[in-house]
Amino acid sequence: MGHYVPHTDTEVARMLAFMGLASVEELFATVPGALRLAGGLDLPDGLSEPDVGDRMEALAAANRPVGRGSSLVCFAGGGAYDHEVPAVVRRVAFRSEFVTAYTPYQPEVAQGVLQALFEYQTVVCRLTGMDVANASLYDGASACVEAVNLAVAATGRNRVWVSRGVHPNWREVMATFAAGTGHELVTVPLAGGVTAWPQDEGGGQGVGAVVVQYPNYLGCIEDLAAAAEAARRVGALLVVAVDPVAAALLRPPSDYGADVVVGEGQPFGTPLSFGGPYLGLFACRREHVRRLPGRLVGETVDAEGRRAYVTTLRTREQDIRREKASSNVCTNQTLIAVACVVQLAWLGTAGLRELALRCARATRYTREALLAIDGVEAPSDAPVVREFAVRTRLRPEVLIERMAEEGFLAGVALPGELGHDLLVAATERRTRAEIDAYVAAFEKVVR
Repeated sequence: MGHYVPHTDTEVARMLAFMGLASVEELFATVPGALRLAGGLDLPDGLSEPDVGDRMEALAAANRPVGRGSSLVCFAGGGAYDHEVPAVVRRVAFRSEFVTAYTPYQPEVAQGVLQALFEYQTVVCRLTGMDVANASLYDGASACVEAVNLAVAATGRNRVWVSRGVHPNWREVMATFAAGTGHELVTVPLAGGVTAWPQDEGGGQGVGAVVVQYPNYLGCIEDLAAAAEAARRVGALLVVAVDPVAAALLRPPSDYGADVVVGEGQPFGTPLSFGGPYLGLFACRREHVRRLPGRLVGETVDAEGRRAYVTTLRTREQDIRREKASSNVCTNQTLIAVACVVQLAWLGTAGLRELALRCARATRYTREALLAIDGVEAPSDAPVVREFAVRTRLRPEVLIERMAEEGFLAGVALPGELGHDLLVAATERRTRAEIDAYVAAFEKVVR
């Protein structure tokens, strides 16, 4: 394949002549020589299309994919899970009407997409128990950042209490954005696998948001009542990061007084991939709808009284006061959100609960089997629902490497601040035979 040059030599010569220049070098003469690349890029010569195909196939063959029938059976989670994606999801979500980059600002030509997003918002509200949900954000981490922005703006307080049980990557993203917004993030430690919230108002001055994950990154079920009480004591909003699968079994955060609920929607309709794309779930109480980030779809009627859908509340601050807004996100992950709502509609309430129960039962079976192995311990006794940590004599990175040789993606290595243990997840896709084989390999490796 040759270089990608969008213009022919004739076109380039014509443009240079129009500007009264003799050469491309003269065009860039104003760029200091120290900043210009001498001799061109150090790239190999172009290849033919078949040769490029062979090269790419060779690179792809070095991958060890996970999933049914793949080379690695997946027991890793930590925010990205190997869930079943029913055939109906791809069949419906990949219809040409949905696979488009077109922004549905014109409702007269986008009723299908707008209705799908409205239905998505509805199921997110039902999952979280909140009043209003947006049409999605980029991923769970960005949704968490936007939740903090909303809480800080609503309270006028700049400090944020963040549980150490919140996903480490999400905390890093929050810290990155806080460098620009000036938010002061204070990490609240864990004790026994769950957050040890301050029991008095000491140190709570200026706290505008309390952020907790439910269940937390270790898979432990946090006491949301304690988190809500901590937020109430210091006058902050409560931000809860939920696992949408576990939400089918646990009481919704709204029952505990959550003000904003966020989450990662990848488990519904999005297979594992190299870093995404993912789906940020975002819902809040009605009183915060004017600060809701991103796109919002509402139901209305057209000029003839027929049901219709339209992006609504477009005069929120991110569109009209951009330099003073608490959020500048004006878009969403439409296709991923459509896949999410297709799968949730396919499952229904009973199907979602059955899926969550299968995950919980697989998790319990796997956890009990691993803890029965000599030398394998549980770092805490806190209850878990679909993910858990184990401690062995081996460093988790070494254990993962050796388990890969046995055909398993054993889990996720926890960072030192979280105990340097192994985080294990068992989704509904894991059969009993796979779990038994995993446990047998685990016992062989840790001996």
